[in-house]
Amino acid sequence: MDPAPIALFCFNRPAHLRRVLEALRANALASASTLYVFCDGPRRAEDEALVSEVRQVAHAAAGFARVEVRCSAVNLGLAGSIISGVTEVVARHGRIIVLEDDLVTSPFFLTYMNEALREYEPVDAVASIHGYLYPISRPLPETFFLRGADCWGWATWARAWSQFEADGSKLLRRLDESGEGKAFDYGGTYPYRRMLEDQIAGRNDSWAIRWHASVFLNHGLTLYPGRSLVLNIGNDATGTHSRRTRSFDGGLSSSPIRVEPVPVTACLEAEQAFSDFFRGQRGGLLKRLARHVLGRWGS
Repeated sequence: MDPAPIALFCFNRPAHLRRVLEALRANALASASTLYVFCDGPRRAEDEALVSEVRQVAHAAAGFARVEVRCSAVNLGLAGSIISGVTEVVARHGRIIVLEDDLVTSPFFLTYMNEALREYEPVDAVASIHGYLYPISRPLPETFFLRGADCWGWATWARAWSQFEADGSKLLRRLDESGEGKAFDYGGTYPYRRMLEDQIAGRNDSWAIRWHASVFLNHGLTLYPGRSLVLNIGNDATGTHSRRTRSFDGGLSSSPIRVEPVPVTACLEAEQAFSDFFRGQRGGLLKRLARHVLGRWGS
């Protein structure tokens, strides 16, 4: 089977995009992979120069089996760009690997993603594959599952993406009816529900909180690696929702992640490790954490 297509979303950061493309090309499966680059349009006149430079970088991308560049004439924003782009690619290919313009990958990222996509494609309970891991202080299993979905280097199939609910109000109502609000918030250590409320109120433009809620409410699982294969270089105050921080930099794994069958159920050890990490991010740092998970460009 050919490698899954990669969708890379960008806006106005050409230097970041160059680094992301350089790292992605270093993956063994890059030369066999189709790359779609989705370039959002400028929000205002002062964006035009950087948006134009980003498009030049995208059109010059090499080292892949095929590159298709999609340039929007208008600003779709973070949510609009990703939702429409993912929908297009999964309709065409049935599966997808998704990156943004500030996610630098390990040379082992594409191998892990494709092996996991093949391993768990027939398992309906598995909704997505994730490549990033928070800098957890304790060792975790080589791979493990958690309930819900995530957004820093991920993959999915058409069957799972069909569960995506764009209406945040419907998701919040279902969440309240389920009585699982505390579980949704990792035992009260992370403000996911508040992020969903903010999306409904127009205080953020997040596809990610709706993707997470959609999967969580359908009792779907995401596979995580025990070591991170993604490094976010956008925590440098260059993105719309971001502030400068190094709190999420755990480095990149120097060895491949072995994808072997594991129990298809949420890993309690990993849930506790995530909760402990969130609990340690107090006050303003927790708010910055929420902004980073929402996304870094577009509005």
